[in-house]
Amino acid sequence: MKTMFGKDDIRRFCVRAIFGILCVMILPVLGIESDSHLLAQAPASDKGVSASKVERLNLAPVSKEILRVKLPSPVEATLDNGVTVMIMEDHRFPTVSLQLQINGAGGIHEPSNQRGLATATAQMMREGTKSRSSKQIAEDVDKLGATLGVFSGFGSTTAVLSASGLSDNFDEWFGLFMDVLLNPTFPADELEKMKTRLRVQLRQQRSQPGFLANERYDRVVYGDHPAAVSGFTEESIAALASEALATWHRDRYVPQGALLGIAGDVTAKELIPKLRKWFAAWKKTDLRVSPPADPKPIAAQKVSIVDRPNSVQTTLTMGNIAIDRVHPDYIGLTVMNRVLGGGPAARLFINLREEKGYTYGVYSYFSAGRYAGPWTAGGDVRTEVTDGAMTEFMKEFNRMRDEKVPPAELDECKRSLVANFALSLEQPTQLLSYALTRKFYNLPVDYWDTYPAKLMAVSADEVQQVARKYIDPGSMQIVAVGDAGKIEEILGKYGPIEVYDIEGKKMK
Repeated sequence: MKTMFGKDDIRRFCVRAIFGILCVMILPVLGIESDSHLLAQAPASDKGVSASKVERLNLAPVSKEILRVKLPSPVEATLDNGVTVMIMEDHRFPTVSLQLQINGAGGIHEPSNQRGLATATAQMMREGTKSRSSKQIAEDVDKLGATLGVFSGFGSTTAVLSASGLSDNFDEWFGLFMDVLLNPTFPADELEKMKTRLRVQLRQQRSQPGFLANERYDRVVYGDHPAAVSGFTEESIAALASEALATWHRDRYVPQGALLGIAGDVTAKELIPKLRKWFAAWKKTDLRVSPPADPKPIAAQKVSIVDRPNSVQTTLTMGNIAIDRVHPDYIGLTVMNRVLGGGPAARLFINLREEKGYTYGVYSYFSAGRYAGPWTAGGDVRTEVTDGAMTEFMKEFNRMRDEKVPPAELDECKRSLVANFALSLEQPTQLLSYALTRKFYNLPVDYWDTYPAKLMAVSADEVQQVARKYIDPGSMQIVAVGDAGKIEEILGKYGPIEVYDIEGKKMK
């Protein structure tokens, strides 16, 4: 029987199936060691963990020993043009994934009158090169069974190019990757198509309360910092021009300070000489990238309402500027956030969803990168329970500040963080991501090896201290998207109010 599928069809199916595999690792409990070389939970002198050292939380056995890990180190090399290469070999599957981070090409470095330039440049790089049209690039990616993307977000410090594919045709799809990196042409006709898509997307976003909340929240907490702009406007879309995109690419997509990570079925000894050859055409420039300044926390409490008349729910978002990635409080804030709102077992979720039934989901999180980002909490609640929800938010915030977390709750929280970290170690791409993070932020060489122990060392006193530093109801910036006529009086007790329409124009 003849098959209707050709060799290329089978190749594409296989690579996408392989990349879709979810790897699950069974953690060692009761002294049963995983066969992964990454984990060594018990000291060398211990042959096992006795039953007395295990307790059950939610019926899941959890070892009371501190997880010990030794992450494999990637092979590192620096190319002649300044690109740092990190290669994590893994020969279990015939696939390769890579990521190139280009420092200084992110939106945080844009001129104030050209917001969106970095994001648009990244999005357009796949739309044509000196030797390929947009259609040809898409066809080549599909034919090779590969993936290829370029991204730079608003507020980002970097642009990121990513690609993946099979190891047996790595040279071919990597050549396509390099063509997109070095030779984009930003064709005017493709730019007009992208601008049309962006306008449609913007209209759709303005109907979504989550987008409106994030947009207003960023403007409030970041103030006059460049990170305050979190998306395109009609004006910034209209201003996009091919010449400006080409200039940004020429000036900002430079090799010095770039970080290339590769994970998968490759051999570093063979690959590094190839990379030196392939990257030789990418020349250094005189660009020096200055780190972005930290935004400052806002001292006075304020409420911003985005009016959506007749809305049946209120989208609440609140917080203030907290820390950057290398701040000493990072580990403590990670634990504190987990207790308060970092998952379905956290206090906010249990209170507002499980006990009160105000919402389907409520969480907290914090953003910490090259510059300080906010700690944030929020969720969608029914309009009629906006008052009760705000009362419970403030109650949980003050509880974190005023009371120490009980030992059992704190211990369970820390162990869940360690367990999630351990589960991630089976994935080569995640191991590479950890290595890239360490390099990007200049963290200690043993940072991830000691990460579980640092989490477990966080005390109730430290959790309370970081809560008092970064969760201050008296300076909380509160954003609410909903029916202003029904919620303005309720929210007035939390600070002076400003009201905006869905286009971002101030109404009062």
